Amino acid sequence: MFCNQCEQTAKGTGCTKVGVCGKQPEVAALQDLLIYALQGLSEVAVQARAKGVSDAGLNRFVNEGVFSTLTNVDFDPARFEILIRDAVARREALKAKAGVSVATPAATFAPAATLEGLVAQGEQHNISEALEAHEDLRSLKQILIYGLKGVAAYADHAAILGREDESVYEFVQRALAKSLDKLGLEELIGLCMECGQVNLKAMELLDGGNTGTYGHPVPTEVPLGAKKGKAILVSGHDLKDLGLLLEQTAGKGINIYTHGEMLPCHGYPELKKHAHFHGHYGTAWQNQQKEFAEFPGAILMTTNCIQKPVESYKGNIFTTGLVGWPGVTHVSKDFSKVIEKALAMPGFAADEDKGSVLTGFARNAVLGVADKVIAAVKGGDIRHFFLVAGCDGAKPGRNYYTEFVEKVPSDCVVLTLACGKFRFFDKKLGDIGGIPRLLDVGQCNDAYSAIQIAVALAGAFNCGVNDLPLSMVLSWYEQKAVAILLTLLSLGIKGIRLGPSLPAFITPNVLNVLVENFDIKPITTPDEDLKAILG
Repeated sequence: MFCNQCEQTAKGTGCTKVGVCGKQPEVAALQDLLIYALQGLSEVAVQARAKGVSDAGLNRFVNEGVFSTLTNVDFDPARFEILIRDAVARREALKAKAGVSVATPAATFAPAATLEGLVAQGEQHNISEALEAHEDLRSLKQILIYGLKGVAAYADHAAILGREDESVYEFVQRALAKSLDKLGLEELIGLCMECGQVNLKAMELLDGGNTGTYGHPVPTEVPLGAKKGKAILVSGHDLKDLGLLLEQTAGKGINIYTHGEMLPCHGYPELKKHAHFHGHYGTAWQNQQKEFAEFPGAILMTTNCIQKPVESYKGNIFTTGLVGWPGVTHVSKDFSKVIEKALAMPGFAADEDKGSVLTGFARNAVLGVADKVIAAVKGGDIRHFFLVAGCDGAKPGRNYYTEFVEKVPSDCVVLTLACGKFRFFDKKLGDIGGIPRLLDVGQCNDAYSAIQIAVALAGAFNCGVNDLPLSMVLSWYEQKAVAILLTLLSLGIKGIRLGPSLPAFITPNVLNVLVENFDIKPITTPDEDLKAILG
């Protein structure tokens, strides 16, 4: 195998024996084969769409398939076999429905009869090797493919809440098909920028789905301790799964806790109205093996960010949606098995007070006090804003973000989102004139909110976003972060600091393009970076 799509990739170059994430070589091969099958399906879909044929079920399927290959989503070989065979069956059905003939290798690929045969086929279609021989063009194609994985994830989150847009599906399929072609530097850069623009649309759809269904988040104090009684822990990102679980556990004497990226869910009015929605447990995804082992209840894993379950809790954890792990019970919308397990487990023996944190500072909440923020800037009370955001991970070097936030001067405000916040989410930074100095905007999915806050502030100060007293210090881990970075670049945002390490799939020449055109900088030390930003 060879996989370099995440930040933790082995030796900073690529995983070759087993994924640092726990991905086995056979799963890596099956994921690459699924992408190849979806590329062929997309070639047919592009031709079909040109003839006025677009299939809603197929559109959803392509995005679900691409999302399944994102880091820490699905590790189950059996489920990839089903997806690969389904992709080919849908491809052939669409050819017949639309009356198109596509004779490319990907569009005529026939899957092997056995799982072992599929693995062997997948080894012949490794993304990092099969896309392009020229290293710089291959680098750009990888950026595009990994960006598409992020777009597909956000679009799938949105579709679950009933928000879809044909233009998003059209681009994902067109880009998948184009990634098989011989493309020049300028065309690939253009596709990457378009990917960023489409991702903004996908995140807008998701924002509309979240706020339209559950209301706009409001500032909310979230307990970090426990409440005596039975318990269920929900991790991942999916608001709908959490909402259904809250409804299904009402009156059953079970308290619901969030983990990881689910923390911001406490700010949504339609979720927080449930009295048994108690608080937050644990920190970021990479700590789940220790934190889940200590949790005295059932665990529901939604969307992504699963790690290999250890034996002590393997019988207590359930997956749903696209998440999968071999030997772990999978459930869908009916969470009765999760509830039964929670009732059979001891739960928390006593109340525990571990303090609290604030969340719920999404765009509506922040822009609702924009006049105070603007006045504080004009009055010199707020000197600078820092967006310290992105994915967390286990690889050394991420303490940078904790230290950076701790050293941010007292006349500056820190906005944060995604699981990177768990490096500093419980820091008591105080406030400036009633405005908290640490504002949790939400999940990585809520990058749209952060962008809208920046755009609104730029409008208020009659300047461009790059002229604001705002600096972005970002951490990345998986492919949602790649999509968000492409969105920021497509908006023309410059001077982003990125860490803890730069992507292994970006070649020196491509990095030079990013530096020259967007002034992207690798992080150095908190002291050096703060001095460079603030002077």
